[in-house]
Amino acid sequence: MDEQAIHRRHPAGPAGGTIPELEVAAPGMVPEAVLQGSRPLVLRGLVAHWPAVAAARESPEAAIAYLRGCERADAPPAVATVGPPDIEGRFFYDEDLAGFNFRREEVPLGVVLATLRKYLAHERPPAIYVASTTLDTWLPRFRAANDLALPGAEPLASIWIGNRSRIAAHQDLPENIACVVAGRRRVTLFPPQQLRNLYVGPLEFTPAGQPVSLVDPAAPDLQRFPRFAEALRHAMSAELGPGDAVFIPSMWWHHMEGLEGFNVLVNYWWRRAPAWMDNPVDALMLAIASLRGLPPEQRALWRDAFEHYVFGYDEGQVAGHLPPAARGVLGPLDEARARRIRAKLVQRLQQRGT
Repeated sequence: MDEQAIHRRHPAGPAGGTIPELEVAAPGMVPEAVLQGSRPLVLRGLVAHWPAVAAARESPEAAIAYLRGCERADAPPAVATVGPPDIEGRFFYDEDLAGFNFRREEVPLGVVLATLRKYLAHERPPAIYVASTTLDTWLPRFRAANDLALPGAEPLASIWIGNRSRIAAHQDLPENIACVVAGRRRVTLFPPQQLRNLYVGPLEFTPAGQPVSLVDPAAPDLQRFPRFAEALRHAMSAELGPGDAVFIPSMWWHHMEGLEGFNVLVNYWWRRAPAWMDNPVDALMLAIASLRGLPPEQRALWRDAFEHYVFGYDEGQVAGHLPPAARGVLGPLDEARARRIRAKLVQRLQQRGT
């Protein structure tokens, strides 16, 4: 099944629509069309066969016991994000964006699980969240029994554990398949093109490494953030239960909510690019330092240069007039050329005293 066929079968809705869905034919098997696709897709029942999902369907206590049985005895402490009850699970900035409304603590994962179990019956517990914890480091036995086959990808598998939470809309460079193990999740997605309408916060001072939208989708302040109304027109959402998954393509904005007193999600990240390629965010930051302060007419010239050498690159047009041996960085990008570019850039930055 190709990607177009998938989306004809489950078209995206209008404003406030739903994420297209696919009932997987074989649990644990992700269709290649999904892995190569560029549109989000809910995969109902993708990991319904996992033993961890069976435990979660029995009860939160059973899910916690299952995770405790997968712990590595000599694992390092996990990083737990903790906030007071009044943040209602929304881990975010403080009012003046100078700090955050939560703190981080290094504690054994077993202690986090025991604490979450203790608060299961509380109406207003503290917000507790263990984010992006590598399965192979903390819970290797979990992955041995609960895993996905992703042909052609070498993903990093991470686990996310907590009680009710609301994680501000952000985007990630890798492709992402997020699998719900316990609890329910509400996923709200915005296309990458909605960047201008999401009112993104600081690029270098972020709650968890990625810049986030400052708008709370649950209660958007449209007087302060009027363009967010346009972003909502393009939003798609879905509610996922244990065993369901969602494919989030690279750079799609996603707002994630854990809806129950105990929630577990496992996600798989991978890039459709060679491992030697650098992070484009580094190029963005350097471009801000190098180009944004230029006069408008010079910025326009550099926009044309980037289109020629990067975004619209065609080797014949760019370097066809040069002998192949003389094309240097204008030739096809490979690891050796990337290494030379990086070394030259580091040298120039060092010369400027940065």
